[in-house]
Amino acid sequence: MSAAEVATPTTGTATVFRRAAGAEWLRLRTVRTTWWCLLAAAVTIVGIGATAAFDEATGPADPLTGLPATFAGEFGVLLGQFALLVLALLAVTPEYATGSIGPTLQWTPRRGVLLAARVTVPVVVATVAGVLLALVADVAAWLIAPDLTLTLADLADSLGRVAAVLAAGSVLAVGVGLLLRSTAGALATVFLLQLVLPALLPGFGVEWMADLGELLPGTGAVWLLLGEPDMTAAAAATLLVGWSGAALAAGGWSLLRRDAS
Repeated sequence: MSAAEVATPTTGTATVFRRAAGAEWLRLRTVRTTWWCLLAAAVTIVGIGATAAFDEATGPADPLTGLPATFAGEFGVLLGQFALLVLALLAVTPEYATGSIGPTLQWTPRRGVLLAARVTVPVVVATVAGVLLALVADVAAWLIAPDLTLTLADLADSLGRVAAVLAAGSVLAVGVGLLLRSTAGALATVFLLQLVLPALLPGFGVEWMADLGELLPGTGAVWLLLGEPDMTAAAAATLLVGWSGAALAAGGWSLLRRDAS
């Protein structure tokens, strides 16, 4: 080992994370699927929100009394979130299909730092995009139906709940993607947990199926956005945090311990 090598300090964790996060952001914004997902989210969230506001405005007499315009963004995010979850998931799975995960691990051999960057960037992008689109939907609803109320307190409460749902869902998507290393398998799993099973299981009329549906993360997301079904805020938060934390732990273990292949 040369004297120059001995004198060179080890690169700090913060520096490595900043470089890894910069690489993740560069890769995310230069892939077409990212922009298609954002476009799909924009059309869905704003479109559903505007449609819901129009329906309320043209409904029975005095339908809007005391109704906050924030319901538009919440309804929009309920379905539009899936485009953003696909964005987060596709930030981690394609490299396993193409084999480029090998070079990535060579460039950032400190897998813990890579994991932090790989989770942070897509989760922040999906959450911020969703909150901004929900805000646009709220304002659009208020313009369509001026009888709706739109206060800063309502906005802060609604957008906070939207951010919580999107952040938890994005972490879940990234964790499942890292664990399964398959875009198709991870997409199917996320859709089942977030949308299909929570809506389907209670419809069978079987008590244990309904109880199982109430334990899925999608049920907690629906409660935070719409106040349904009947559960407490603590229970909804526990579902979201528990599922996203478990998925992140499993996905993180996969990245940290398993071979790249």
